[in-house]
Amino acid sequence: MAAKIGFDNERYLKEQTAAILERVRSFDGTLYLEFGGKLLFDYHAARVLPGFAPNVKMQLLQQLKDKADIILCIYSGDIERRKIRADFGITYDVDVLKVIDDLEARGIGIRAVVITRFDNQPAVKIFKNKLERRNIKVYTHSFTKGYPTNVDLIVSDEGYGANEYIQTKNPLVIVTGPGPCSGKLATCLSQLYHDYRRGLKSGYAKFETFPIWNIPLKHPVNVAYEAATADIRDFNLIDPFHLEAYSTSAVNYNRDVEVFPVLKRILEKITHAESRYQSPTDMGVNRAGFGIVDDEIVKDAAKQEVIRRYFRYACEYMMGFVDKETVQRVELLMEELHIKPEDRAVVAPARDTAAAAQKKSEGQDGIFCGAAVELKDGSIITGKNSPLMHAASSLVLNAIKKMADIPDKIHLLSPNILESIRVLNSDILKARSVSLSLDEALIALSISAATNPTAQAAMEKLHDLQGCEVHMTHMPTPGDETGLRRLGVNLTSEPSFSTKGLFVL
Repeated sequence: MAAKIGFDNERYLKEQTAAILERVRSFDGTLYLEFGGKLLFDYHAARVLPGFAPNVKMQLLQQLKDKADIILCIYSGDIERRKIRADFGITYDVDVLKVIDDLEARGIGIRAVVITRFDNQPAVKIFKNKLERRNIKVYTHSFTKGYPTNVDLIVSDEGYGANEYIQTKNPLVIVTGPGPCSGKLATCLSQLYHDYRRGLKSGYAKFETFPIWNIPLKHPVNVAYEAATADIRDFNLIDPFHLEAYSTSAVNYNRDVEVFPVLKRILEKITHAESRYQSPTDMGVNRAGFGIVDDEIVKDAAKQEVIRRYFRYACEYMMGFVDKETVQRVELLMEELHIKPEDRAVVAPARDTAAAAQKKSEGQDGIFCGAAVELKDGSIITGKNSPLMHAASSLVLNAIKKMADIPDKIHLLSPNILESIRVLNSDILKARSVSLSLDEALIALSISAATNPTAQAAMEKLHDLQGCEVHMTHMPTPGDETGLRRLGVNLTSEPSFSTKGLFVL
């Protein structure tokens, strides 16, 4: 069954590229374009706008690469506290390395990396050294003196002037980072200050995908943005400056609206001229709303994303990464949209599977885990944990057997291979548990496929799991989470631990 498309990616790419080039032409000097959201693999956008290509920004960059330089910003505090990019399970500093590699693989180099709000933190200095020893230019910007109220100090040699100038050569400079609050705006304004000191009449604009300014404030796509940023307390509102200037409603978010009066004064102080921007929405270059071709499909997809965010934050709360208010904020958003966790199709089957396993094993100790996946034909497949394998492992094996039309009674994994893994885990590695994680099960499947055509046929169906919805009644172990992420499924889980032990490998 073909996926439902609610967004025209080609139309968006064409219109967004044209809008950026038009903004570049409107300035005599360099345009510093702040890229909001993820530069690569924007899976949030792909989930809430079915049809949106996760790497559409990369497609845009490839069209503009002869006209653009790229600056990557990362907030030193995110390095220090090892903030995680959830869709890859990697820290923000590692994500910067990955982005550099991904750009290089596509023939796009970066001009520099800027570490913002740098305060000589030991972990940050190690990261800086690592980049510099790989011949990557690194700049450090400290906290801007006077920010946000003392504009005279901000726009001075002690403020933006204290930051080292980054030499660029193209008319468009894209300033991006691994996530929100990376210091992109301050980097753009610092460059703008130095340009005007050099007699260059450069400009600033912002490329944001969310919130989408020309759809309703409470549209599920915009609500999904609030859910995605609940941990940093972002919320959407009607841009009051845009409404006053043009008598037209436009959606923006609190940080942009709050900073706009100061930002406008800063721009006017730097340029010695009245700002061309009358509202924060004016600053944006965002044609995403014009790419929506089926609003109902997009609304349904966005509601599902809000539910996913609820489960993610509930799990992060259990692990100590976020506070209770973050979870409660998403619960309120779900109430606004009149949705509940059970509206995610795989939640109830996973819970029922775990409950059935517990009932069948009444009187036995242990934690009973259930898992469910919704395949692309709409069918639901389940799996549960056992002494032999984790719930995620049984789920994936059951799913690929179904897709390959293999009878349930046929085993995909060779008993000899399973016994060999058991001996390795128990006798040699002295592991507490010998049941197979998904990573281990996939390795066993690949070995079995070398001599078993049935296992080979099943293994070839693994790529069909990409984009499928999965829910587990317990948070996955590292081996399960890694395997599911590599398969490209959209995973959620209940905020319950899969083992009573505190230390899990």
